[in-house]
Amino acid sequence: MSEERGGFGRGRGGRGRGRGRGRGRGQGSREESGWTPVTKLGRLVKEGKISSLEEIFLFSLPVKEAEIIEYFLKDKLQDEVMKIMPVQKQSSAGQCTRFKAFVALGDNDGHIGLGVKCAAEVATAIRGAITAAKLNVSPVRRGYWGRKGGLPHTVPCKVTGKCGSVRVRLIPAPRGTGLVSSPAGKKLMHMAGIQDCYTSCRGHSRTMGNFIKAIFFALKATYGYLSPELWADTTFVKSPYQEHTDFLAKTA
Repeated sequence: MSEERGGFGRGRGGRGRGRGRGRGRGQGSREESGWTPVTKLGRLVKEGKISSLEEIFLFSLPVKEAEIIEYFLKDKLQDEVMKIMPVQKQSSAGQCTRFKAFVALGDNDGHIGLGVKCAAEVATAIRGAITAAKLNVSPVRRGYWGRKGGLPHTVPCKVTGKCGSVRVRLIPAPRGTGLVSSPAGKKLMHMAGIQDCYTSCRGHSRTMGNFIKAIFFALKATYGYLSPELWADTTFVKSPYQEHTDFLAKTA
Protein backbone atom coordinates (compact mmCIF):
# COMPACT_ATOMS: atom_id res chain seq x y z
CA MET A 1 0.00 0.00 0.00
CA SER A 2 2.81 2.40 0.88
CA GLU A 3 4.48 1.78 -2.49
CA GLU A 4 1.25 2.62 -4.31
CA ARG A 5 0.49 5.74 -2.32
CA GLY A 6 4.00 6.92 -1.53
CA GLY A 7 5.06 8.27 1.83
CA PHE A 8 5.14 11.98 2.71
CA GLY A 9 5.29 13.09 -0.92
CA ARG A 10 8.03 10.69 -2.05
CA GLY A 11 5.79 8.47 -4.13
CA ARG A 12 3.75 11.38 -5.33
CA GLY A 13 6.94 13.13 -6.39
CA GLY A 14 7.91 10.15 -8.52
CA ARG A 15 4.52 10.07 -10.19
CA GLY A 16 4.74 13.82 -10.68
CA ARG A 17 7.99 13.44 -12.58
CA GLY A 18 6.39 10.76 -14.72
CA ARG A 19 3.49 13.06 -15.57
CA GLY A 20 5.95 15.79 -16.45
CA ARG A 21 7.74 13.58 -18.94
CA GLY A 22 4.46 12.44 -20.40
CA ARG A 23 3.30 16.03 -20.76
CA GLY A 24 6.49 16.85 -22.66
CA ARG A 25 5.85 14.04 -25.12
CA GLY A 26 2.27 15.21 -25.47
CA GLN A 27 3.47 18.69 -26.41
CA GLY A 28 5.63 17.27 -29.18
CA SER A 29 2.71 15.35 -30.69
CA ARG A 30 0.57 18.50 -30.47
CA GLU A 31 3.19 20.46 -32.38
CA GLU A 32 3.30 17.80 -35.07
CA SER A 33 -0.48 17.78 -35.42
CA GLY A 34 -0.49 21.53 -36.07
CA TRP A 35 -1.06 24.88 -34.42
CA THR A 36 -4.52 25.63 -33.00
CA PRO A 37 -4.83 29.43 -32.65
CA VAL A 38 -6.60 30.80 -29.58
CA THR A 39 -6.78 34.51 -30.49
CA LYS A 40 -8.62 36.40 -33.23
CA LEU A 41 -5.32 37.45 -34.77
CA GLY A 42 -4.09 33.85 -34.74
CA ARG A 43 -7.24 32.64 -36.55
CA LEU A 44 -6.84 35.32 -39.24
CA VAL A 45 -3.16 34.45 -39.74
CA LYS A 46 -3.76 30.70 -40.01
CA GLU A 47 -6.54 31.22 -42.57
CA GLY A 48 -4.29 33.46 -44.70
CA LYS A 49 -6.37 36.61 -44.16
CA ILE A 50 -3.23 38.50 -43.07
CA SER A 51 -0.37 38.28 -45.55
CA SER A 52 2.58 39.80 -43.68
CA LEU A 53 3.89 40.92 -40.30
CA GLU A 54 3.90 44.53 -41.53
CA GLU A 55 0.10 44.45 -41.70
CA ILE A 56 0.05 43.54 -38.00
CA PHE A 57 2.52 46.30 -37.10
CA LEU A 58 0.61 48.86 -39.22
CA PHE A 59 -2.50 48.49 -37.06
CA SER A 60 -0.55 47.94 -33.79
CA LEU A 61 -2.30 44.63 -33.16
CA PRO A 62 -0.99 42.89 -30.02
CA VAL A 63 0.64 39.51 -30.75
CA LYS A 64 -0.20 37.01 -27.99
CA GLU A 65 0.93 33.80 -29.74
CA ALA A 66 4.56 33.05 -30.64
CA GLU A 67 3.36 30.82 -33.51
CA ILE A 68 2.21 33.94 -35.40
CA ILE A 69 5.83 35.14 -35.63
CA GLU A 70 7.00 31.64 -36.58
CA TYR A 71 4.32 31.47 -39.30
CA PHE A 72 5.65 34.56 -41.09
CA LEU A 73 9.40 34.36 -40.44
CA LYS A 74 9.71 30.53 -40.37
CA ASP A 75 13.31 29.47 -41.07
CA LYS A 76 14.68 33.04 -41.22
CA LEU A 77 14.68 33.42 -37.43
CA GLN A 78 18.02 33.14 -35.64
CA ASP A 79 18.24 33.25 -31.85
CA GLU A 80 21.24 33.88 -29.64
CA VAL A 81 21.56 33.51 -25.88
CA MET A 82 23.11 36.82 -24.85
CA LYS A 83 23.54 36.14 -21.14
CA ILE A 84 22.59 33.69 -18.39
CA MET A 85 22.93 34.93 -14.84
CA PRO A 86 21.94 33.49 -11.44
CA VAL A 87 19.60 35.55 -9.29
CA GLN A 88 18.75 34.93 -5.65
CA LYS A 89 16.07 35.84 -3.16
CA GLN A 90 15.90 35.21 0.54
CA SER A 91 12.99 33.03 1.61
CA SER A 92 12.01 31.41 4.89
CA ALA A 93 13.73 28.20 3.72
CA GLY A 94 16.97 30.00 2.87
CA GLN A 95 18.31 31.40 -0.36
CA CYS A 96 16.36 30.52 -3.49
CA THR A 97 18.55 30.55 -6.63
CA ARG A 98 17.08 30.83 -10.10
CA PHE A 99 18.55 31.56 -13.54
CA LYS A 100 17.77 34.57 -15.71
CA ALA A 101 18.23 34.23 -19.48
CA PHE A 102 18.45 37.02 -22.08
CA VAL A 103 17.76 35.86 -25.64
CA ALA A 104 17.92 38.00 -28.80
CA LEU A 105 16.13 36.91 -31.95
CA GLY A 106 16.02 38.31 -35.49
CA ASP A 107 15.78 37.54 -39.20
CA ASN A 108 18.67 39.78 -40.44
CA ASP A 109 16.06 41.72 -42.43
CA GLY A 110 14.39 44.38 -40.31
CA HIS A 111 12.91 42.40 -37.39
CA ILE A 112 14.38 42.07 -33.92
CA GLY A 113 13.10 40.68 -30.61
CA LEU A 114 14.49 40.46 -27.10
CA GLY A 115 13.19 38.17 -24.38
CA VAL A 116 14.01 37.80 -20.69
CA LYS A 117 12.91 34.87 -18.54
CA CYS A 118 13.75 33.65 -15.04
CA ALA A 119 13.35 29.98 -14.09
CA ALA A 120 14.70 27.34 -11.73
CA GLU A 121 16.53 25.57 -14.58
CA VAL A 122 18.70 27.05 -17.33
CA ALA A 123 16.98 25.16 -20.16
CA THR A 124 13.52 26.28 -18.99
CA ALA A 125 14.69 29.90 -18.75
CA ILE A 126 16.12 29.80 -22.29
CA ARG A 127 12.93 28.28 -23.72
CA GLY A 128 10.81 30.90 -21.98
CA ALA A 129 13.10 33.72 -23.14
CA ILE A 130 12.85 32.53 -26.77
CA THR A 131 9.04 32.59 -26.55
CA ALA A 132 9.13 36.05 -24.92
CA ALA A 133 11.46 37.30 -27.68
CA LYS A 134 9.05 36.07 -30.37
CA LEU A 135 6.17 37.89 -28.69
CA ASN A 136 8.37 41.00 -28.49
CA VAL A 137 9.45 41.14 -32.16
CA SER A 138 9.51 44.72 -33.51
CA PRO A 139 10.22 46.22 -36.94
CA VAL A 140 13.47 48.10 -37.47
CA ARG A 141 13.56 50.93 -39.97
CA ARG A 142 16.71 51.24 -42.05
CA GLY A 143 18.00 54.18 -44.08
CA TYR A 144 21.00 55.77 -45.78
CA TRP A 145 24.00 57.86 -44.93
CA GLY A 146 24.24 60.53 -47.62
CA ARG A 147 23.50 59.32 -51.15
CA LYS A 148 20.46 57.08 -51.51
CA GLY A 149 21.79 54.31 -53.71
CA GLY A 150 21.28 50.60 -53.33
CA LEU A 151 19.46 49.00 -50.41
CA PRO A 152 19.15 50.75 -47.01
CA HIS A 153 22.16 49.85 -44.89
CA THR A 154 22.17 51.92 -41.68
CA VAL A 155 19.82 53.57 -39.18
CA PRO A 156 17.78 56.41 -40.75
CA CYS A 157 18.75 58.98 -38.10
CA LYS A 158 20.42 59.26 -34.71
CA VAL A 159 18.40 57.29 -32.17
CA THR A 160 18.82 56.72 -28.45
CA GLY A 161 17.73 53.93 -26.14
CA LYS A 162 18.04 53.79 -22.39
CA CYS A 163 17.66 51.22 -19.64
CA GLY A 164 18.81 51.74 -16.09
CA SER A 165 21.93 53.90 -16.15
CA VAL A 166 22.88 52.82 -19.69
CA ARG A 167 22.33 55.20 -22.61
CA VAL A 168 23.09 53.91 -26.11
CA ARG A 169 23.10 56.16 -29.17
CA LEU A 170 23.08 54.75 -32.71
CA ILE A 171 24.54 57.06 -35.36
CA PRO A 172 24.26 56.54 -39.15
CA ALA A 173 27.53 55.52 -40.83
CA PRO A 174 28.77 55.52 -44.47
CA ARG A 175 28.48 52.32 -46.47
CA GLY A 176 31.38 49.99 -45.77
CA THR A 177 32.03 51.23 -42.22
CA GLY A 178 30.65 48.11 -40.57
CA LEU A 179 29.26 47.92 -37.06
CA VAL A 180 31.34 49.97 -34.65
CA SER A 181 30.17 48.52 -31.36
CA SER A 182 30.83 45.93 -28.69
CA PRO A 183 30.35 42.23 -29.58
CA ALA A 184 26.86 42.18 -28.01
CA GLY A 185 25.84 45.32 -29.90
CA LYS A 186 27.14 43.90 -33.17
CA LYS A 187 25.09 40.72 -32.71
CA LEU A 188 21.88 42.65 -32.07
CA MET A 189 22.34 45.07 -34.98
CA HIS A 190 23.33 42.27 -37.35
CA MET A 191 20.16 40.36 -36.39
CA ALA A 192 18.16 43.53 -37.14
CA GLY A 193 19.68 43.76 -40.64
CA ILE A 194 21.85 46.84 -40.07
CA GLN A 195 25.22 46.71 -41.84
CA ASP A 196 26.86 50.05 -40.95
CA CYS A 197 26.46 51.99 -37.71
CA TYR A 198 28.42 54.01 -35.17
CA THR A 199 27.50 53.65 -31.48
CA SER A 200 28.02 55.83 -28.43
CA CYS A 201 27.41 54.63 -24.89
CA ARG A 202 27.15 56.14 -21.42
CA GLY A 203 26.53 54.64 -18.02
CA HIS A 204 27.41 51.27 -16.54
CA SER A 205 27.43 49.31 -19.80
CA ARG A 206 29.08 46.29 -18.12
CA THR A 207 25.56 45.39 -16.97
CA MET A 208 24.83 43.22 -19.99
CA GLY A 209 21.06 43.02 -19.41
CA ASN A 210 20.57 46.80 -19.36
CA PHE A 211 23.02 47.30 -22.23
CA ILE A 212 21.27 44.98 -24.70
CA LYS A 213 17.87 46.32 -23.60
CA ALA A 214 19.06 49.87 -24.35
CA ILE A 215 20.21 48.83 -27.85
CA PHE A 216 16.88 47.05 -28.43
CA PHE A 217 14.92 50.15 -27.38
CA ALA A 218 17.08 52.30 -29.69
CA LEU A 219 16.38 49.98 -32.64
CA LYS A 220 12.64 50.07 -31.84
CA ALA A 221 12.78 53.90 -31.84
CA THR A 222 13.77 54.00 -35.53
CA TYR A 223 10.06 53.95 -36.49
CA GLY A 224 9.26 56.65 -33.93
CA TYR A 225 10.54 59.55 -36.07
CA LEU A 226 8.41 61.08 -38.84
CA SER A 227 11.00 62.06 -41.46
CA PRO A 228 10.06 63.97 -44.68
CA GLU A 229 9.77 60.82 -46.82
CA LEU A 230 6.90 59.74 -44.56
CA TRP A 231 4.94 62.98 -45.00
CA ALA A 232 2.75 61.61 -47.81
CA ASP A 233 -1.01 61.60 -47.25
CA THR A 234 -2.12 58.58 -45.25
CA THR A 235 -4.73 56.34 -46.84
CA PHE A 236 -6.87 54.95 -44.07
CA VAL A 237 -8.11 51.39 -44.51
CA LYS A 238 -10.08 49.04 -42.30
CA SER A 239 -8.21 47.05 -39.67
CA PRO A 240 -8.10 43.25 -40.19
CA TYR A 241 -10.57 42.74 -37.31
CA GLN A 242 -13.07 45.07 -38.99
CA GLU A 243 -12.46 43.78 -42.51
CA HIS A 244 -12.87 40.10 -41.58
CA THR A 245 -15.52 40.51 -38.88
CA ASP A 246 -17.88 38.00 -40.55
CA PHE A 247 -15.17 35.30 -40.62
CA LEU A 248 -14.33 35.91 -36.95
CA ALA A 249 -18.01 35.70 -35.98
CA LYS A 250 -18.35 32.31 -37.74
CA THR A 251 -15.21 30.80 -36.19
CA ALA A 252 -15.74 32.18 -32.68
